[in-house]
Amino acid sequence: MSQAIKGGEFIIRDVHHSEIFTPEEWNEEQQMIAQTCDDFILQEITPILDRIDHMEEGLMPSLLVKAGELGMLGMSVPEDLGGMGVDFKTSLLATERLGKGHSFSVAYGAHTGIGTLPILYYGTAAQKAKYIPKLATGEWKAAYCLTEPGSGSDANSGKTKATLSEDGLHYILDGQKMWITNGGFANLFTVFAKIGEDKNLTAFIVEADSPGISLNPEEKKMGIKGSSTRQVFFNGVKVPVENMLSERENGFKIAINILNIGRIKLAAGVLGGAKQTITDSVKYANEREQFGRPISKYGAIRFKLAEQAIRTYTVESAIYRAGQNIDDAIQALIAGGMEKSQATLKGIEQFAAECAILKVAGSECLDYVADEAVQIFGGMGYSAESPVERSYRDSRINRIFEGTNEINRMLTVDMILRRAMKGELDLMGPAMKVASELMSIPEMTELGVHPLAAERQALAGFKKSILMIAGAAVQKLMQTMAKEQEVLMNISDIAIWTYIAESSLLRVEKKIEQKGLESAAVELAIVKTYFYDIADKIEKAGKDAIYSFAEGDEARMMLTGLKRFTKTTPINPKNERQIIANALIEKNSYYL
Repeated sequence: MSQAIKGGEFIIRDVHHSEIFTPEEWNEEQQMIAQTCDDFILQEITPILDRIDHMEEGLMPSLLVKAGELGMLGMSVPEDLGGMGVDFKTSLLATERLGKGHSFSVAYGAHTGIGTLPILYYGTAAQKAKYIPKLATGEWKAAYCLTEPGSGSDANSGKTKATLSEDGLHYILDGQKMWITNGGFANLFTVFAKIGEDKNLTAFIVEADSPGISLNPEEKKMGIKGSSTRQVFFNGVKVPVENMLSERENGFKIAINILNIGRIKLAAGVLGGAKQTITDSVKYANEREQFGRPISKYGAIRFKLAEQAIRTYTVESAIYRAGQNIDDAIQALIAGGMEKSQATLKGIEQFAAECAILKVAGSECLDYVADEAVQIFGGMGYSAESPVERSYRDSRINRIFEGTNEINRMLTVDMILRRAMKGELDLMGPAMKVASELMSIPEMTELGVHPLAAERQALAGFKKSILMIAGAAVQKLMQTMAKEQEVLMNISDIAIWTYIAESSLLRVEKKIEQKGLESAAVELAIVKTYFYDIADKIEKAGKDAIYSFAEGDEARMMLTGLKRFTKTTPINPKNERQIIANALIEKNSYYL
């Protein structure tokens, strides 16, 4: 059996579809969890969305308690601490299905993710025993206090201070945190502060009823209006020394690792929102008549429905591929003797670049889907009476949450290059091979008979584009590479499109093998159209990067290579999109 893929290795390795997990493979237990989440949203959340948005006193905490009673808050929590102890990809599935819950999904995500996981993965046995069971049931609600007025993306520059008391029994916290989700009703905060002149943050578990904690009024926000977002002030707050989380100055590492989890979880959550918004779009297009026929009969609307589905299906393919890769990495580390919580963190850390990729791709997918949903609804879409008006407002925050998309783009390249510099990934060998290929006459390769043979060949070219441009940029820019943000974002975009493309290709190859070609007609159309579209995007991003650091013969040679690497087999995009749109219209929902 082939060696399990490592994080970032998709750029240099051919992957077979047998190596990935696809959403078609959920087992009965996982489907039951998904159904429980669907039913909860349908029965408990959707009918009262307006009440939630008006922040009715005590409503959101009561909904979290109901979710806790159904086991939803303890998905990632081991059974001995009162949770369900499901694997990572199953926790992603629950997050996806609850992701159509608008403000509720934000409160849920903050509580179960950044609220609970720092204690679960970094806490002592005593800390876990004291707090985790209460968080798993919803008896206590959690929030995460990292961001400050002067420190957003640069989290380690926070000014909140922790000073050891004279008797050595407490740390005294002084400072201010902002944008704290669940801040208004949380019983427990994970607070990041600096001790003395420390360079790095330290994390503390702080009970919300501690004297000296005060809150600003709720923030007035563009969207996710029902989620509690407040500033939290710490004025001489006494925290027992035993409530330090992990070790001194380990806070920044905790923040980074929890954000890795948050990024892929966010991608799963927005996936659920995107699927629901497509269903809203299809239903409205089938009901709304203009010029004597439903607007779903018109090509302009069908284009939008198809494109919504293409972006959502392709992102979904990548999310669950990465989820299984993380599960496999965790299991391998446990088999090697590592403790489970440490193995979980290490497994996710290995795929930090993929988590960043998915955060960007997922949030931008939902933004597109919500925007086009408003357009399909027309004037009704701009009315607060329609479901898509809320979707449009609520989606926008996701490109800022868990690190802005710009930061995540740059992190994607940075993390992959760091892995290469540590010797964990051999990028240099393949990059040099591609560079030498530019000097030679291209070999003519015959396409196989598989219906996705052309796309598989194109995929190899996309990967060569990354290696060629990134390799040349690193050599040329050397120490200044980190400052060349435009170039980094160009390379990152190519990597994102390539990862999503490969994941979708593998998913459809697997379906064809398992269920036959006829079963995958719509999925084939999705993959072919996605490859056709991103080939041009990759060429443009590649061209922008090359012109930013190269000139003369060097630039000309790379541009020739780029043209060769992004060459695709022509398709009829109108017909492919018609196949996709017709299937959605016939099913009257996003059904894939």
